[in-house]
Order: sequence, then structure tokens, then C-alpha cells
Amino acid sequence: MTNDKVRRALRGISGVHVTAWKADGEADWALTGKIVRRIAEAGIHNIVSAGNTGEFYPMTTAEVERSHATAAEAAAGKALVTAGIGRSLREAVATGKLAAAAGCDAAMVHHPLDPFAAPQSQADYILAIAEALTIPLVAYIRSDAIGVKDLIRVATHPNVAGVKFASNNMMLLADCVRETEGSSANWICGLAEGWAAPFYALGARGFTSGLINVAPERSLAVWRALEAGDYDTARREVDAIAGFEKLRTKYGNGANVTVVKEALGLLGTDVGPVRLPGLPELNEAERAELRGIVSSWGAVKAAAE
Repeated sequence: MTNDKVRRALRGISGVHVTAWKADGEADWALTGKIVRRIAEAGIHNIVSAGNTGEFYPMTTAEVERSHATAAEAAAGKALVTAGIGRSLREAVATGKLAAAAGCDAAMVHHPLDPFAAPQSQADYILAIAEALTIPLVAYIRSDAIGVKDLIRVATHPNVAGVKFASNNMMLLADCVRETEGSSANWICGLAEGWAAPFYALGARGFTSGLINVAPERSLAVWRALEAGDYDTARREVDAIAGFEKLRTKYGNGANVTVVKEALGLLGTDVGPVRLPGLPELNEAERAELRGIVSSWGAVKAAAE
């Protein structure tokens, strides 16, 4: 897979699939593969396996590796597959190499969570992984602690296909886009549909999504509107999913994956609870609110039929 092809896919939608758990807490790889296949067939450009919506941090390394292989097989070439990697530098490199062998097209390195990580060393960590892998790397930036100079080092590395910018520091993003104009840098909205319009206005392209597990057509409607420069339509499409996305931000984003998984359950696909330390399940009031949101899309009725 060439860097250019991955870069083009990143300018589309990077959909992060959930991981299904059985009643005993073990992974249900058959169901997870079915979900990936459904996302790929819906036309999502890039599928991220073992991303945050996939519960990367509560998973064992062996489960992360199995997730990558499952997604690559299930996508069957209908969408690119990007493998979420991270933790220690050695683990990230080893997992990335196994993902490439399993058929993944790219790797996405999660932002390092070490509380004592120096900002410039976080950039060095990402670059060390980019140097070690033969498949293109996506850098997942979740903090504005890394300065413009170091972000540019990451964004312009020959093996970095894009930067998934997941900070709402718009001034920092604007500085990065301006300073890398005309270079190979590829800035992507890492904050999903709700933030995609301002990101596009500043020069970023593409966005990430967990909504694609539930309603990929709504994500695609937002993307098509933004690609056409139709911000009025994009705002209307975002308004229609605003309640869903707001519910995901509860408990300091602890309900993020929970809402997606419970929405899938409302549509007839039971993927199990979220593992700790995420929120295992919604309370009754939250579940009723979610049912109202999903029903307003016509999705619950359609699933029942």
C-alpha cells in the first residue's frame, strides 16, 4: 500500500470499529468481523482497528493483534484498514509489524500517555515508530502540549501519511497548517463529525468517526457536504447527530464507547458492555434518551422490520 493511497483514504472518513465481547467477557471475533464488513460495505474509506472506540487500552496485546487480523480479513479490500498501536516503543513497533503481516494497510500510533513524557520526546516516539515500520503511519495527537516545530517534524516525515489532530486548539492547528503549506503534511480532524467543519475551514481534510458503527450514511452525508464546500448542509447533518455525540461526552468522555455499543444493541446487534475503566452501561434515563435519538433517525424501526 503506497503512502499516497493511504493519504487519500485519510481525507475521507476514518471509522473506528467497536470490539464485541461475549457474555463471559472474551472477544467475539466473528461478530467483530461482521461489524467491520458492514462498515466497509457502507463505503467508509478507512477502518481503524483497535482505536479508542475499539477499546484499545482495556485490551491485551494479543487481543489488539487479533483485532487487526480480524479487521483486515473482514474488510476484504473494500476499505483500507489501519491498525491502532501504542504503549511502549518496542510493543508499538512489534505490533505494527505484525499488523502489516496480517494485511493491514497502515498503522495509527496512539498518543503516548506516560505522565512524564516530554513534548519533544513524544514526537521522537512517533518518529521512531515511523522509521521502524514498512507501512505508512498515522500520528494520533490528543494534546496541544507538543509545539508547532515538533508537530511539523512528525507531519512531514516521509512515512507519516497523516496527523489525526484530536485537540480543539484551533490556533495550534492553524499554525500547523500554515507552516506546512506546500509540504507532504496531511492534517485530519480527529474529533469526529461535530468538529469537522471548523477543521475543514482551516485546511484539514477528512475526519474520524465512531458513529459509523451505527449510522455510516450520516457520517458520509457530513463528509460529502464538506467536500462540496456546502457548510449549510454539513451543519444540518451535524445537528441531526448532535444529541448522540453529546451523550457520548458524559462522564469526561467515559460514555463515548458505551453510547455506540448500546445504540448497536438497540439496532439488534448485542456487542456486550464496555470494559473497565470505561462506563460499562448507561442508566435507564440515558438509555431512554439514546433510544429517542436513534428512533428519530428511523433506525430502530428499520432494524425491527
